[in-house]
Amino acid sequence: MSFNKLVFEETFPIDGAPDKANWTHEVGPKWSNNELQWYTDSLSNSFVKDGVLTIHAEKGTGECPYASARLSSYGKHSWQYGRFVIRAKLPRGVGSWPAIWMLPNDIKTGVRWPLCGEIDIMEHVGRDPETVHFSLHTATFNHRKNNHHTYFEKMPKVMDEFHDYEMVWDDSHIAFYVDGKPKAAFYKKLDDTVAEWPFDKPYYMILNVAVGGGFAGPVVDEDLPYDMQIRSIRVYQ
Repeated sequence: MSFNKLVFEETFPIDGAPDKANWTHEVGPKWSNNELQWYTDSLSNSFVKDGVLTIHAEKGTGECPYASARLSSYGKHSWQYGRFVIRAKLPRGVGSWPAIWMLPNDIKTGVRWPLCGEIDIMEHVGRDPETVHFSLHTATFNHRKNNHHTYFEKMPKVMDEFHDYEMVWDDSHIAFYVDGKPKAAFYKKLDDTVAEWPFDKPYYMILNVAVGGGFAGPVVDEDLPYDMQIRSIRVYQ
């Protein structure tokens, strides 16, 4: 498949809160993976300024010791297959866990993780600076079993400069790129069932910065705040 038609573009043209036509705040404390943040809809934790969306994690004052934001396109935009290009700069700081990732619509209607599937276009943890991760999770292959499809690589300056994190996804494979350079590709096998390859259905996008948890590790408060910045998101089909 070739994906040349621009079907979604977000360039954050208006200062203030993220555009409600495109994004919903997922709000609440104590999410999965023993993370330590409360996700809020406060302007202090997610805001647009000068064409850049910032997700800002900081010390909290409530039930959780930290506050951050998690934006979802669920119910507003979802896609089955395409080329996804997200231009982002990653946060610095031990305990940070930024992610640009996707879950399927059917997780909201009763198909539980990991059977539903998960696509991680980009993950990073501050305890291992400059190492960028690209992963797929399924019922058969997932991080709980420590056998998920994953690739990671040291990439200098991902915390200092904007880079294009790209995924190409069709009915036969999912491939990941950074600044147009191929990094990893995972292929559907002829005998795969939904337990091995649940990626032939619509998925929505999530942008978030978690704090602590099983992957990010312990938090160093002196490293806060953590800021992930996103300059543009484009989807082609």
